[in-house]
Amino acid sequence: MDARFLGIADLAEVPSVAVVVDVMRAYTVAAWAFGQGAEKIVLAGSLDEALALKARHPDWVAIKDGPPAPGFEAVNSPGLLRSIDLGGRTVVQKTTAGTVGALAVQEAPLVLCAGFVVAEATAQLLRTRKSDSVTFVVTGEDGQADEDLACARYIARRTTEAGADAAEYVRRAAESRAAAELADGVRQGAHPDDVTLCLEVDRFPFAMVATSEGPLMVLRPHAAPSRTGEDPA
Repeated sequence: MDARFLGIADLAEVPSVAVVVDVMRAYTVAAWAFGQGAEKIVLAGSLDEALALKARHPDWVAIKDGPPAPGFEAVNSPGLLRSIDLGGRTVVQKTTAGTVGALAVQEAPLVLCAGFVVAEATAQLLRTRKSDSVTFVVTGEDGQADEDLACARYIARRTTEAGADAAEYVRRAAESRAAAELADGVRQGAHPDDVTLCLEVDRFPFAMVATSEGPLMVLRPHAAPSRTGEDPA
């Protein structure tokens, strides 16, 4: 498999397969939202769009980066989100990097969104699709975020080596600037457990696939393919 690792600004063409990685914290939060029962996540391009969608759909749950704000029921923190029942709900998510990265590759035939918590399921789906070329979109710090790059490289390796060890990649992520800022309380809207939750490997048994549904980019969980290669509907 030919794997490329690019920042959002480096995307010069539409990839055939894109894996958008945001470990701390957009796609850890998205996985937790599905774990808490959410049906789908609408990826918003701006805070104004998120609020407009919420205004049209009052039963939707809006999530943003940073501290709490009017119109948003939750913030981009897995530690805080894990106590919210999202059974059957639609979530609207807007973050600084993760949602921006997904929207940047929305024309790609296959878009996956990932963090460590869904690494194996993501790798299994890539193996099942027999993808010859995969572009990993490293969303944080203009493509230089250590935690996102470590996770992207781990998923790429796991795709070709099913038994690849996560320890070194998790260590690199744990030593990242993002992890330090979360641990030190620099980033607002955080929970003390956020770093630990973001570094859990394979917490959830699903990949996350983003597709265009009308004018919206929508993220849904996709059950991990079986090891026999069958791709569930």
